[in-house]
Amino acid sequence: MAASATTMAGIVSRNPRESVALFVGAGAISIIFVNALFMQKGPHPAPIFAPKSAVVHSAPMPAPAVSRAVAAVPAPSPRPEAAPRKGAHNDPIAQLLAPTNRVLAVQRALTDYGYGQIRPTGLVGPDTEEAIRKFERSKKLPVTGALSDQLIKALSEMSGQRID
Repeated sequence: MAASATTMAGIVSRNPRESVALFVGAGAISIIFVNALFMQKGPHPAPIFAPKSAVVHSAPMPAPAVSRAVAAVPAPSPRPEAAPRKGAHNDPIAQLLAPTNRVLAVQRALTDYGYGQIRPTGLVGPDTEEAIRKFERSKKLPVTGALSDQLIKALSEMSGQRID
C-alpha cells in the first residue's frame, strides 16, 4: 500500500498538469454518473438502449389543487380569438415560400417566349433564376436572376399581358 502511494506521488510530481487534468476529468465523469443514476426522478424521456415499447412519454401535468378561497372567485372567461381574416396569413416564412400567382405568370411567360423550359411551380428555383438572367441579358436589364418590378414591367410589355 505504501509502495503504491509513493509511486502515485512520483507520477503526480513528474506530470502535474496531466495529473490535475486526469483528476478533474474523473471527477466530472463521476458527478455525471451519480446525477444520471441516482439524482434523476423517473425514467429518462428518451432512453438510448430501451426497446421501442418501453419508451416513456411524458404525461400532461395534473391540474393544481384549488383551495376554497380561490374556488369562490369565478375564473375569467377566455376571450374569443378573432377569426383570421380571409386571405390573412399568420406565418410570414410560409408566405414567402408559398407558390404565388405572380411567379407562376413569370414562369409561363419566360417559357412561352423561349427563355427556358421551366415547370411552372410558383416557386423561384434555379431554372427560373437562369431564365430570368437570360431575359435580363436580352433586354439589357441589370442581371440579378431575381423577380423585380423592372422584370415584371418588361415581361408585361413583351407579352402584352398584365403580370400580377
